[in-house]
Amino acid sequence: MLKFFGQMMKDILVYAFLMFASCTFSKGQSKTGLPKDNIKPEIEVSITPNVPTGTARIIEQDRSGNIWIAAFDGVFKYDGQSFTNIAGHLTSYRFFSVLEDRRGNLWFGSGGAGVYKYDGRSFQNFTSKEGLVNNEIFCIYEDKAGNIWFGANGGASRYDGKSFRNYVMNGDSMIEDRTGKSIPDFTRPPHEITSIIEDKTGKFWFGTRDNTIVYDGTTFSVFTGIGKPTNVRCIIEDSKGNIWLGGNGLWRYDGSTSTNFSNNSVLYICEDKAGNIWTSSQKRDAWALLRYDGKSLSSKKPTVTEMSSHAVIWSIFQADDGSIWYGALGVHRYDGNTITHFKSKEAKY
Repeated sequence: MLKFFGQMMKDILVYAFLMFASCTFSKGQSKTGLPKDNIKPEIEVSITPNVPTGTARIIEQDRSGNIWIAAFDGVFKYDGQSFTNIAGHLTSYRFFSVLEDRRGNLWFGSGGAGVYKYDGRSFQNFTSKEGLVNNEIFCIYEDKAGNIWFGANGGASRYDGKSFRNYVMNGDSMIEDRTGKSIPDFTRPPHEITSIIEDKTGKFWFGTRDNTIVYDGTTFSVFTGIGKPTNVRCIIEDSKGNIWLGGNGLWRYDGSTSTNFSNNSVLYICEDKAGNIWTSSQKRDAWALLRYDGKSLSSKKPTVTEMSSHAVIWSIFQADDGSIWYGALGVHRYDGNTITHFKSKEAKY
């Protein structure tokens, strides 16, 4: 009899566990149809010294695996163990951009002090006195030929390692400027160059606070392939050769047709190794980190998962280990299970 009741109790416990697991799984599936491990992750706080205490504008990784963060209070290096502010002593201006070039040099773009080149030992500062079109640098890009492009307030500069060639906004488009004159700092025209890429065909794309401009090496033209996107803050080319633009909406352009996925404002776009598209998108009175499932992007209504929300999310980057880093107030890392917010004791948020 005791053996009978013992077995019955075991059966009841197993049944209860299976029912709990089934209900829990169904609850996770009810809204998105996604597996349980794709529901919105929890956020953990890691109190860490020497991290950005304010806005983190861009995140990159160098060839040695170090993570670099351009932030309003410096440029921070994360070596996998700790953070170090490499450039906080250089200027009181905010930093907006960072890039490692093919030679291993790091470039830091500031909001008023031009750009700094760092070879791992010393810094070299380039400003309008050296030929830079403007001292407010919003983005940095290296093209296939090894030229470094700087997106600035009112134009762009191309640096070949010896000298600058400048391109300035002219009406709705751009022209090359051969006068050698720089654009006065802090004039804040609606022509800030916010994003630069070179696509697989060799064309350059410039995102501005006004139009999107395409340069074929000879002529600049306003891009009209998807209507007239404005306030474009980010442009990427995905692994299939599609051009994605984020601004007053989210678009994908395949070279002939365009798809509009959202009319909400978008600040940043990133493609991960699995082909998923991540965006920083405005959602009501906040900004959300969204993941568009790559397998469903052929649909006009792909599967979208909201991973996190913040006051503003400025940048998104996937590291070599697959983790997703993003910059908001401070810097965050998503490892596939948990979002870690690296935060200092001094931070008030």
